[in-house]
Amino acid sequence: MQESTFSLVGNEGTRIHVYRWLPDPECNIKGVVQIAHGMSETAARYAEFAQHLTTHGYAVYANDHRGHGKTVENSDLLGNAGVDAFRWMASDMMNLGEVAAKENPAMPLFLMGHSMGSFLVQHLMYAGHERYHAFILSGTNGKRGLLRIGEKLAFLQCGIQGKGHPSMLLNALVFGGFNRSFRPATTPFDWLSRDSEEVKRFMDDPLCGAVCSAGFFRDFFKLLLDIHLPRNMKRIPKDKSVYLFSGEQDPVGLHGKGVLNLVSQYRELELEDIEYRLYPGGRHEMLHETNRTEVAGHVVEWLERHTSDYSAYHSTAHAETADSI
Repeated sequence: MQESTFSLVGNEGTRIHVYRWLPDPECNIKGVVQIAHGMSETAARYAEFAQHLTTHGYAVYANDHRGHGKTVENSDLLGNAGVDAFRWMASDMMNLGEVAAKENPAMPLFLMGHSMGSFLVQHLMYAGHERYHAFILSGTNGKRGLLRIGEKLAFLQCGIQGKGHPSMLLNALVFGGFNRSFRPATTPFDWLSRDSEEVKRFMDDPLCGAVCSAGFFRDFFKLLLDIHLPRNMKRIPKDKSVYLFSGEQDPVGLHGKGVLNLVSQYRELELEDIEYRLYPGGRHEMLHETNRTEVAGHVVEWLERHTSDYSAYHSTAHAETADSI
């Protein structure tokens, strides 16, 4: 695998750190996967998964979101993504998709998101779908209750303590109950994975686990409310393929119930190609779970089927164009 990094400049001037993983030179590229990471982590954590994808001929791109990873110039600003954070994050993802497409012309471009990244992908499924061939959602969820309460609390805290204030209150509201199913827990992050070494790596990484700001949570709650508005979900093209995967013990996905609810919503919208997998015993980060090789293999199987669909469609379209000349 060939690994490199570069910077994108966001539409308002912010420098965005990007990881690029490519197959070895002797391996032909057959598709591109763009990854959006989760909250309080970094895109660098997807290097092992990228190794799996590049071995099978896929180029991989992933940026550190605003307020995360090496996009943040000062570690004190981890978790603080600025004003209107998620609109700009989505814009950054679109810009990276444009770069990935230009560097790999005539290739299917798949957009994958994990956790917070999956909610950004859900946004782009209706607001930026033209750029992408299909979508993958990891550790995701559908419509949730109590978001209005969270949003109001975030607005209140922004007014009292400021938008940039690290919010232990809202952090506890979002993450506080996630370890309940794994008592006695040995760490605050047992809910991430059954693999204790992976949990330790997360906890030891200075770029992971930051408490996000009140303004960040305010914008996050707004994103979660917006993506499941009926008027927005109806804008998702019916011919876009979607693959969802999650652990059955993932508290973010309500132990599978939230994922199944989202699948039902998509089917009610008559999306034509929805597939999902729930892994027994799996927790939140299936790409860092004890069976992560199996999980990555299932993702590759899905990618290869949809890469073939893309190639077949474009071969037919090219032939029809040639016949009409």
